[in-house]
Amino acid sequence: MEKIILPTQPGTPSDVEDIKQESNYLRGTLEKTMQNPLSSGIPEADNRLMKFHGSYLQDDRDLRNERQRQKLEPAYQFMVRVRTPGGTATPEQWLVMDEMGDKYGNGSLKLTTRQAFQVHGILKWNVKKYMQEIHEVLLDCIAACGDVNRNVMCNVNPNQSDFHQEVYEWSAKLSEHLLPKTRAYHELWLDGEKVFDGQQTEEVEPIYGALYLPRKFKIGIAIPPSNDVDVFSQDIGLIAVIENNELIGFNVAVGGGMGMTHGDTATYPQLGRLIGFIYKEQLLETAEKILTIQRDYGNRSVRKNARFKYTIDARGLEWFKDELAKRLSFTLEKSRPYLFTRTGDEYGWIQGEDGNWHHTLFIQNGRIKDEDDYLLKTGLREIAKVHTGLFRLTPNQNLLIADVTPAKKEQIDQLLKHYAITDGAQYSALRRNAIACVSLPTCGLAMAEAERYLPSLITKIDEILAEHNLSQTEIGIRMSGCPNGCSRAAMGEIGFIGKGPGKYNLYLGGDFTGQRLNKLYKENIDEAEILATLQPLLAHYAKERQKDEHFGDFVIRQGYVEAVTDGQHFHH
Repeated sequence: MEKIILPTQPGTPSDVEDIKQESNYLRGTLEKTMQNPLSSGIPEADNRLMKFHGSYLQDDRDLRNERQRQKLEPAYQFMVRVRTPGGTATPEQWLVMDEMGDKYGNGSLKLTTRQAFQVHGILKWNVKKYMQEIHEVLLDCIAACGDVNRNVMCNVNPNQSDFHQEVYEWSAKLSEHLLPKTRAYHELWLDGEKVFDGQQTEEVEPIYGALYLPRKFKIGIAIPPSNDVDVFSQDIGLIAVIENNELIGFNVAVGGGMGMTHGDTATYPQLGRLIGFIYKEQLLETAEKILTIQRDYGNRSVRKNARFKYTIDARGLEWFKDELAKRLSFTLEKSRPYLFTRTGDEYGWIQGEDGNWHHTLFIQNGRIKDEDDYLLKTGLREIAKVHTGLFRLTPNQNLLIADVTPAKKEQIDQLLKHYAITDGAQYSALRRNAIACVSLPTCGLAMAEAERYLPSLITKIDEILAEHNLSQTEIGIRMSGCPNGCSRAAMGEIGFIGKGPGKYNLYLGGDFTGQRLNKLYKENIDEAEILATLQPLLAHYAKERQKDEHFGDFVIRQGYVEAVTDGQHFHH
């Protein structure tokens, strides 16, 4: 196999490109530094490589100043993410993850907006043990982060049907197909034998090449009418096309992405754009070829402009379609019609086509831990001990207990009641449609709180909603602690993006079906101003809305913000 030679590019490659180049297919000096007893952290170059192995070095920012005063290094710890294509885990895998949260982590599990598990607070000396123990139940962290294709998302349609199962299988095949092929992960964490001691000279990565991609790459598959995966936020968004109750293929959208940088107009969130329809048998080839265009032409000198959306925008959608046509062995067909009616999850018990039951639980911001008055983690552990189906992590940080047999339903229902585990029915519809990223204290990029703060802000907004009889009106609200937008805040009907401690930019006018970006409404405001701003808006909405009109549509119709039309970026 010959080495992949990238076309030459203007600009000097970024330092990350050098790190990848010298890493010998993601090995670097990780083996040595992870064993170095003198520091609980690792050097930046190794941290960059660690991401490809599913882990980020973090420190507890609540303790940062105090430790500095004591002349101690920061309270370093690792966040390790697990790759779970389509968000599926067996009860056995759930029990191991539950144990990892206690044994090596901070006592909790986080369900992410990409349907994966995260465990926070793992100390350096325990990372390898963690990787080995999850490996025993066939879980891994390969490519859960880094400049590669990430966890492939998949609709968790609770009306489980044959084609739903088939779409999930395609998401798993796609994830597998696009995994890095280097043996570095097995060597470093699973004591796999060393393939080669020196620098490998022959090509190891037939799809990625030695430098991998310029930045991360995300794929998600939606099954209409549910857009729970936010299909247009993905680098490749796939919309399942079902005809006569059979999956025939997918509409393909390209170039979505939520991240931006405050004050940098060359960065912006963007929705993916439809380029056509493919038959299901063409899926792996199509995804691979799209990914190789980004590999060859993505910006490798400025990481802020390295995502696929910027590659397409720099050269134009037509250029991209021509380039793809040259690489594919077939021609894309015209997109087929589809209709989305909502993002978010539908809660409670639903019976599937095969008679089995599925129960979606509300997990606030995806954090699974025991509180004094709410033993969520314990309750789910007890359910996992008796459950014979699967757990599905949803794209909205919730949990679906899937494939519960009629015989088991009673028992699981009893456990849910015993531990008072909720499907969210007693909460406002706003809270049930909320997403927040992790943010402080562990995320190094956070500018403002998100997960720790959004619940209390919603309690205050709930008072306004109750006053206007809107408590059970569904409104999508999302908060990100920084403009990277892991909670997909740029698509919320109400979106908050952290600007500084206690200060947020407020965005309005996203679409409840996930097909329109929101727009900046007010900049750099604190809680008092947030509530003062939303109060008259929600009062106006309660009074003047049309039948079935969503809040995001209302604020545009009333001229509070302009609609962001397809392919138009909003700038700050």
